[in-house]
Amino acid sequence: MVAAADPRLKQIAQKLKQLRLGKGYSSYEAFAFDHELPRVGYGRHEQGSNLTLNSLLRLLDIHQISLADFFADMPNVQAAIN
Repeated sequence: MVAAADPRLKQIAQKLKQLRLGKGYSSYEAFAFDHELPRVGYGRHEQGSNLTLNSLLRLLDIHQISLADFFADMPNVQAAIN
């Protein structure tokens, strides 16, 4: 398991998992395969590892969600942005 140094990374990871589950995928591996994502890399994102902005934007495009909507219910992350 990858340890998250910053608790905001864990919030992002939990949100990614929530979005995946909302699309009906119980397995992160199946989600990664269906969306042509590296399976191990995507799994690490859901565990809270650091991810690039490009990776995040690609995932948000897959989920058809904006950055603003993605971070809307994460006050700790929003505080860091502002």
